Amino acid sequence: MKFRPLHDRVVVKRIDAEEKTAGGIIIPDTAKEKPSQGEVVAVGPGGRDDSGKLIPIDIEVGDRVLFGKWSGTEVKIDGQDLLIMKESDVMGVLTDVFSKKKAA
Repeated sequence: MKFRPLHDRVVVKRIDAEEKTAGGIIIPDTAKEKPSQGEVVAVGPGGRDDSGKLIPIDIEVGDRVLFGKWSGTEVKIDGQDLLIMKESDVMGVLTDVFSKKKAA
């Protein structure tokens, strides 16, 4: 099943949290926090301003984003746990600084 978000909404798949701490301690499932990072799997066309003009979304499919702990609505589509949230709930896009310097 395909899902296309409306307006300024994005669909995000959470990126799993680390299984171990930096010191090598294994974190049990009951103590793990929900990750606040995810990969964008779908975006809507954008919101509209007061005059009805379309304002496109700055986020693209495939972007890795940070979002708030309680952001979005959790849904299950085709057995996959996803989050649907407004673009304004996304705090930022993570970029790989090193790969861009090498490519330049």
